[in-house]
Amino acid sequence: MTVIVHHLNNSRSQRILWLLEELGADYEIRSYQRDAETNLAPPELKQVHPLGKSPVIEDNGRMISESGAIIEYLCERHGGKDLLPDRSSDAWIDHLEWMQFGESSFFVPVMLKIYAGRLGDAAAPLMPRVDEQLAAHVAFAEEKIGDDLHFVGQDWSAADVMMSFPAEIAVMQGFAEKAPKLARFVEAIHARPAWQRAREKGGAYFVW
Repeated sequence: MTVIVHHLNNSRSQRILWLLEELGADYEIRSYQRDAETNLAPPELKQVHPLGKSPVIEDNGRMISESGAIIEYLCERHGGKDLLPDRSSDAWIDHLEWMQFGESSFFVPVMLKIYAGRLGDAAAPLMPRVDEQLAAHVAFAEEKIGDDLHFVGQDWSAADVMMSFPAEIAVMQGFAEKAPKLARFVEAIHARPAWQRAREKGGAYFVW
């Protein structure tokens, strides 16, 4: 059956489209546009998920939310098992860590930077801590990514898909010089035909 992706422009759902293109899976996009003034998701998304969040996918009558869950599900059910390490290996533990890091630890300072930045001078007392935490998380990812530009193993994996979005944001926020491997990681992603197809199908995306 066709996977339906509820896709919000300029959002984490772009990496789900990329993964589906890498898998060669059959999918359909239902697009939603952010409000031009507030940058918030439209109210229609709350008809899909009570929190109005994206990505959400539909498959075999089941609605699945949360990027990590979606990535794991698609790899397991739609031909991407080679993107997942053996569950009995140490690499599986690394995989679990990066899947959590990319959507929790790393993304907290990323989002704080974005939202606090909209407050202008009112955010001044908070910004030094936000900047310190963001720099620390970027430095950690830069240190841990392999010289071959992969987070787990020596080839593309689900962890790389998960880490793609925060890495893109970090580069956008000016960390390319301090995190050259992360910058090359993003460049390598954007050079992949599957990512380019996903970008074309997904519409407006704020990364380059």
